[in-house]
Amino acid sequence: MISYEGLERALKEKEIGKTELSKQLGLSTRTVAKIAKGERLSKASIQKISDFVGEPSELLVREISDNKILQILRDEKEANLSGGLYHEIQVRMTYNSNHIEGSKLSEDQTRYIFETNTIDAGNGISVDDILETVHHFRAIDYVIDNAEEILTEDIIKKLHYILKQYTKDSTFSWFAVGDYKKRANMVGGKKTTKPADVHRAMEKLLNEYNKKENVTIEDIISFHAEFELIHPFQDGNGRVGRLIVLKECLRYNLIPFIIEDTKKNYYYRGLNEWKKEKGWLTDTCLDGQDAFKKLLDEFEIKYR
Repeated sequence: MISYEGLERALKEKEIGKTELSKQLGLSTRTVAKIAKGERLSKASIQKISDFVGEPSELLVREISDNKILQILRDEKEANLSGGLYHEIQVRMTYNSNHIEGSKLSEDQTRYIFETNTIDAGNGISVDDILETVHHFRAIDYVIDNAEEILTEDIIKKLHYILKQYTKDSTFSWFAVGDYKKRANMVGGKKTTKPADVHRAMEKLLNEYNKKENVTIEDIISFHAEFELIHPFQDGNGRVGRLIVLKECLRYNLIPFIIEDTKKNYYYRGLNEWKKEKGWLTDTCLDGQDAFKKLLDEFEIKYR
């Protein structure tokens, strides 16, 4: 849905009626009628109107998502609102996702960095822990901005680049920040997809996933498990994978889930045993979804 609230405000302030707008710009009555109906205008028409009223198009026209959670996140992100759902997701997801991977930053320290954009980390905290915390905030922003886009290899690589840029890993040419791994790796003592085969494996996984018509939470959990088994990047696969989960839940209007650090042993067991038993990982993720629902309840956001 398209909101022309900003345009209506601008026209009222400048005392310009829609009839005059139509005449001055040579817009058809059908085009002008779309404004009242909340229908999408062409980019050319929007630019004409923007130039005429002298305001940026982004202040005049705004797309409203049918996904209530996504729209709340976008509104609060744009307003830089403190203490809302966007704020809590940034802190809780970043803390838990990084802590699962070994970050020493506490939830309070993570919150402090997000809220103040300053560091009070204490002794023994690595620069990379701090960088990857800040980068994770930016990666969540990228997910929110691009939630409704079809999932592609480029988006996945972009998430990896946002997370790992400027870290110590990025100083090694072979590490390939923002690209697939160059060296073989293992996870939990098990072999993962060989570097030469990663692109083909990811292409196949994405093709099979994106052709689904009615994606369910189980489909997203399955994609996550298969992604982690491929393990396409040299490092950062878990964090990228969980960011993809957030994006796809928002894309398909499903309640997201956050894997809490306290549940990481169940989470790892579920990933390790996925090929034999899918229930363990599914149950852990659904438990994380229940935790997200409680967060929505705290903010009195209706989702049922």
